[in-house]
Amino acid sequence: MPSLADSTTRNSGIRRVLIGILIANLFVVTVKFIVGVASGSLAVFGDAMQSAVDAVNNIVGLAIIGVASKGPDAEHPYGHAKFETLGALLIVVFLSVSIFELLRGAAVRLLEGAEPPRVDATSIVLLGVTLLVNVVVAVGETRAGRRLGSELLVADAMHTRMDVFITIAVLGGLGLSHAGLGWADPVLAILVALIVARAGYMIVREAMPTLVDERAYEAATIRTEAERVSGVHAAYAIRSRIAGAARFAELTISVDGGADVASAHLIADEVEQLLRDRLQLHEVVVHVEPC
Repeated sequence: MPSLADSTTRNSGIRRVLIGILIANLFVVTVKFIVGVASGSLAVFGDAMQSAVDAVNNIVGLAIIGVASKGPDAEHPYGHAKFETLGALLIVVFLSVSIFELLRGAAVRLLEGAEPPRVDATSIVLLGVTLLVNVVVAVGETRAGRRLGSELLVADAMHTRMDVFITIAVLGGLGLSHAGLGWADPVLAILVALIVARAGYMIVREAMPTLVDERAYEAATIRTEAERVSGVHAAYAIRSRIAGAARFAELTISVDGGADVASAHLIADEVEQLLRDRLQLHEVVVHVEPC
């Protein structure tokens, strides 16, 4: 089972990543809003909104990881790991707001008409810089999320990857608008909304195993490992589940009915340690029954 020091190191690593990304996102938001105001582009405003959601996600993430890092207590005997999954779902809520605003603004422009955005070379260069920043953030956060086993970082990185595609599309749309195609900007905003919706779906799909207590391993896998231990006649009544980065398992083992209590507990302890080591389970509960 990971030690308190290991958990503290992991959570400190997640916080450092989130703080660094928050600074990068605040820079990106500022630049995009400046370009959006200067150009009057709905698509650029939508892109800026997405980046603003990223920044809010980072702030929420910092608050959530502080709660998720707490150990078990009387009200939460399995710990607080699911709060990290809750943070990932809050990202979906913010995404939903973004989708609504983008679709509403695009519909108004398509129905009422609007002047094409005013684009200049400086705007293009600035958006190119934000694109580069987002690429670096997405790659770095994905690697950090996998290394630290953080659903929150992986979900946020997925959202940032969507921002990369959105910015590329926005740059293309600005080119079309500059060529006199006024409909390109609101149509592009609708495309952005669809990309955002897909990102929300992917985040929910990643969070679902934790929310529904999906098994960490097949029962047969845990049974095979447990029955490797000398003295275990059979392993059954096996259950496992995922909670954020943590994995839990519970099983019953049958031992020789003539074994004394101390010997039976030693066998159970050996099973627990084996399952932790070989299957990376964070907590294992072993019940002992005579056979």
